[in-house]
Amino acid sequence: MTGVDQVLIRGREERVYSGAAWSVGDANGAVLRGWTGTRSWNGPELDGTELWDLASVTKPIVGLAVMALVERGVLALDDTVGAHLPDYRGGDKENLTVRHLLTHTSGIPGRVPLYRDYPTRTALLDAVRLLPVTARPGARVEYSSQGFIVLGLIAEAAAGQPLDHLVDRLVGAPLGMRHTLFRPGAQWRTRAVATEDCPWRGRTIVGEVHDENAAVLGGVGGHAGLFSTLRDMELLGAALAAGGGKLLKADTFARMTAAHTDHLALRRSLAWQGQDPVTSPVGSSFGPDSYGHTGFTGTSLWVDPATARYAVLLTNRVHPTRAGDGIVGVRRAFHEAAARVGPSGPARSACP
Repeated sequence: MTGVDQVLIRGREERVYSGAAWSVGDANGAVLRGWTGTRSWNGPELDGTELWDLASVTKPIVGLAVMALVERGVLALDDTVGAHLPDYRGGDKENLTVRHLLTHTSGIPGRVPLYRDYPTRTALLDAVRLLPVTARPGARVEYSSQGFIVLGLIAEAAAGQPLDHLVDRLVGAPLGMRHTLFRPGAQWRTRAVATEDCPWRGRTIVGEVHDENAAVLGGVGGHAGLFSTLRDMELLGAALAAGGGKLLKADTFARMTAAHTDHLALRRSLAWQGQDPVTSPVGSSFGPDSYGHTGFTGTSLWVDPATARYAVLLTNRVHPTRAGDGIVGVRRAFHEAAARVGPSGPARSACP
């Protein structure tokens, strides 16, 4: 049993989550992979084929689709919100750019529970449009799910396609990620891992997006809504570790993953989180140029270009409740152990 396995098994024993799946690998695929626990407390044991709610790991995947549109000339990083969304013209978001949205420097506040007061898609989107900007564009990094909701609308308007189709066409299909999708149907839900016993919906959420704002939007948003499997996330991790060539040209990928906010307090690239020296969610074990993203449900994907390594972690840390911060320590310990995994070879699998 490896150090990675021990960390994730202990997390289950400490009831941080009912189940976890993980993979550490490189451009050739997984070097170490495994899973432990159950789909819900007292539920069926994991078998490695489960569907996980990615939560905010949706953001960089949507970002990859946006950058593919940029590469094709459908969008430009300096395009304004008003250029693509007529309803935003004349408001405080009209001159925000795609770049501002991708780097979380738009000034649109994040983590706003709009679903409580705006229970329909139309009402919630109007509320996003009217949400007051709280900082001058480009002046500070403020994590903004609402900004990525706007980004998703821009991508749809520019391409003339729904966001779920864009993500599948520009990210999923090129990598063969056949099990990465918004709004899982009934067949897919039977493979889903449980998330929260949701007070707002009055039931335990299984195969339905956990993020409440995304739920009001119908399950598809630029900020949340994607579900995926361990295998599909390994395909994405390997593609990123290889330099993103199956998704983007080398210069586009380099621009996307480079630091864009080092003049501010937090390091952000285009849709990715950079390696902050103190507050990084993965600790200091991955290199200074590494990048990735975490999800509120207990998911993460991190890539270190210096070693051409990726690390995928999938958990349901919000089951049955979002209370507790045990995932913080588990995630850091996982990445510390992942950084010590040996060189490529046949993937070892731990399936307790």
